[in-house]
Amino acid sequence: MVHDVSVIDFGDLLARVATRAAAGSPELPPIVSPEDIAEAESALGFPLHPLLAQLYRRIGNGGFGPEYGILGLSKTGRTSDVGLTAVEEYRQRRVSDATDTRWFWPEGVLPILTWGCSMYACVDCRSEAGTVLLFEPNPIDDGQWAEAWFVDSPSLAEWLDTWISGQGWYEEENIDEEVDMPRWEDAASRA
Repeated sequence: MVHDVSVIDFGDLLARVATRAAAGSPELPPIVSPEDIAEAESALGFPLHPLLAQLYRRIGNGGFGPEYGILGLSKTGRTSDVGLTAVEEYRQRRVSDATDTRWFWPEGVLPILTWGCSMYACVDCRSEAGTVLLFEPNPIDDGQWAEAWFVDSPSLAEWLDTWISGQGWYEEENIDEEVDMPRWEDAASRA
């Protein structure tokens, strides 16, 4: 289940991501191999979005991006074993919860970044554009997990561009602004 990510050219965007990543983290983890991608996709049961795969193949095994940085894809080449990989986060969240029978994590939605407080940025690897979703469970107290999902960006490319330009809702100068993210309407159907 290997993606041939070479068929889609994200060259300019990847160059800008590399520049911003190097400015924020001079020592990024090494890139992942095609075998690491294949192993991750096999463990996940679905292919990575092509742009996400290229980030891991051409920029590094996580450690760059907003706030705490994108999660590593594999343990290979990581500078520390602190925290889970994106694959481990996904697999852990896909497990049902005996204490909350309504718990679900949507199939094909890979957590790529933790915002803290149980919040995650995730890529819908089943969407053509790689929709970036925000999982915000904190106001959920009645098990209505479909209500914890919001569309942060219609595409991974736009999400990365927002980070590169310093315009994200998470930026210090934007923190007090009201952010109106639409609910992700497909959440319940992907349980």
